[in-house]
Amino acid sequence: MINTTSENPVLRVAPAAPAEAAAYFRASLAFHADVSDVAAVLAAGGDPGFAVLDSRSTESWDQGHVPGAVHLPTSLIAEQAEQLLDKSVPVVTYCWGPGCNGATRAALALAELGYQVKEMLGGFEYWVREGFAYETWQGPAHRDADPLTAPVEGECGC
Repeated sequence: MINTTSENPVLRVAPAAPAEAAAYFRASLAFHADVSDVAAVLAAGGDPGFAVLDSRSTESWDQGHVPGAVHLPTSLIAEQAEQLLDKSVPVVTYCWGPGCNGATRAALALAELGYQVKEMLGGFEYWVREGFAYETWQGPAHRDADPLTAPVEGECGC
């Protein structure tokens, strides 16, 4: 049994004090949005109060994207963002999935241009894995939810 923090890789660096942890996690929520939350707001109809931006390549966009999203690859943000996005409307960025930092790079580029921005955790991969409808170059598409990631109705599932 491991009984000292020097031998325990989890506790080798002590957890933050509760107040510091609360500040960190509060700040994290200011920067991130959950796929299920984004989907729920979009499904409710009306003005969601934010724009969704897909920062991936055209080939990836054509394979599938969130309905209603704006397609703007990260490399084009500096020259095209003001033509496609309203600076008074917060933007939620996404890319392929957790193994891709494209949404983070897009969020940074937008923030540097003066946009309020959040990153959608899980990206398009988790949008599809949670069973939400998406669009392709051929039209609407949908896959059954992955039971390991799909939320129970009314819950995040995590």
